[in-house]
Amino acid sequence: MSQWPEWLPLVDRLSGLAPYGAPQVPAQATLNTNENPYSLSPELSQAIAARIQESALHLNRYPDRDANVLRAGLASFINSQSSTTFSAENIWAANGSNEIIQSLFLAFGNSGAIGFTPSYSMHPLIARVIGCQWRNGSRRQDFSLDIEVAKREISESAPTLTFITTPNNPTGSSLSIEEILDLAKVCPGLLVVDEAYAEFSDEQSAVTLIAANPKIVVIRTMSKAFSFAGARVGYLVADPAVISALFLVRLPYHLSSITQAAAEVALEHQDELLANVDRLIAAREKLRIALVGLGLTVTPSKANFLLFSGFDIPAPELWQKLLDKGVLIRDVGLSAHLRVTVGSEAENELFIKALTSILR
Repeated sequence: MSQWPEWLPLVDRLSGLAPYGAPQVPAQATLNTNENPYSLSPELSQAIAARIQESALHLNRYPDRDANVLRAGLASFINSQSSTTFSAENIWAANGSNEIIQSLFLAFGNSGAIGFTPSYSMHPLIARVIGCQWRNGSRRQDFSLDIEVAKREISESAPTLTFITTPNNPTGSSLSIEEILDLAKVCPGLLVVDEAYAEFSDEQSAVTLIAANPKIVVIRTMSKAFSFAGARVGYLVADPAVISALFLVRLPYHLSSITQAAAEVALEHQDELLANVDRLIAAREKLRIALVGLGLTVTPSKANFLLFSGFDIPAPELWQKLLDKGVLIRDVGLSAHLRVTVGSEAENELFIKALTSILR
């Protein structure tokens, strides 16, 4: 029986879908959405507030439609991280990386898309919402990507969009720059490299390939490493022709003056914000060792989360038992696996203590 009333003319392709979203329930340790656990400093918060106050004086006017200052700042940030020479023309900014993904489908999804699951669940979900044909590519049993198999699947489906996520969500595994380039060679359309967690990885970024390979486009976000999830700022690094095409599907004035102002200040204080990245990488390793010490299997991760298995009780039951003890992690829908975000020291300790009490 449909959950929708008969009088509601819902588009057919949406009838079987459920809204995306992680559970939002009270918990002492919220470790389910891969947020950065460290809040902005009072000084930085005040700097953002001051810039927003300046922006508020002009809210009767539309924002800079092209977000030129923000895009230039993002280009400068990428250049400083990867020794590239991008300008604002290589950057497109939006309300989180999900708007980037949606816009890519709108602009380039005319001949279908492929991604290699399990991976970021919004890729196929947005494809279905848009009406773009999606193919699930395969992974090995350990969730790693077999490059030769992936190349064959890309060639067989001939999509205009091929998605890879590195570090991958929900597994945390990464692809090397050589593997990405190898995949790009067989893509008939764009190779979309989703690098939402790139700052937590020691792999070379795919942005370094764009100049010589304009069919490679890279999605980034300020939500994770920048502790900026609440601001909703994602961006794309690509050849200027790709950016120009996205302007065809962009909604007018889609990025508010307030969002642009906050993100500009964050980029001006990037050293402060990124200072916690090394701290989280060290905490990730400590958390991994603790999980292994409990006899669990942990998928190697270069992100700010860990996927683990090896427990004897069903994953949904373990998830609930942890929540009962004040710890919220993520059931990502993989049989016998759960995912935990690397949190603060106190949150990680609470998680391990709760998990230990359940398993032993």
